[in-house]
Amino acid sequence: MKRSTITETVRNLLQPEAERQGLTLWDVEYVKEGATMYLRITIDKPEGITIDDCEKFHNAINPMLDEADPIEDAYMLEVTSPGLERELKTPAHFAACVGCEVELRLFAPYNGVKSFTGILQPCGENGSVCITLSDGSPLTFEKQLVSKVSTVFHFDA
Repeated sequence: MKRSTITETVRNLLQPEAERQGLTLWDVEYVKEGATMYLRITIDKPEGITIDDCEKFHNAINPMLDEADPIEDAYMLEVTSPGLERELKTPAHFAACVGCEVELRLFAPYNGVKSFTGILQPCGENGSVCITLSDGSPLTFEKQLVSKVSTVFHFDA
């Protein structure tokens, strides 16, 4: 089974439990790191995620995954929070972070620059990513030109 099919199957399986616990299922990844495959489940909630939230969700979904058995190979199950600087991947991620400061990275340079920091703006349904730079100028990039968008968190000194 393809990784994208596995993640979609797992997402559909776990979504009701996330909702039951008052969580947002932020991301589901099935990735190889070194010789090990990881099923990484990222959860969130408005007041933030604690280690207890991760443990409770892990304990709830582990038997569900064992019973459904959506992955033939051995893997490590990891439940985590998206962190302070979270990667935005889905339309829901982008919608949730409008007005936040983000770092946008491009696959290829635009006017000699591959990385921009600005405030995420709402964009149309065409999948563009729009930010406003600190000088007030807007930038819009088609999604296929963007390699990564992550929120930016500033620690107070």
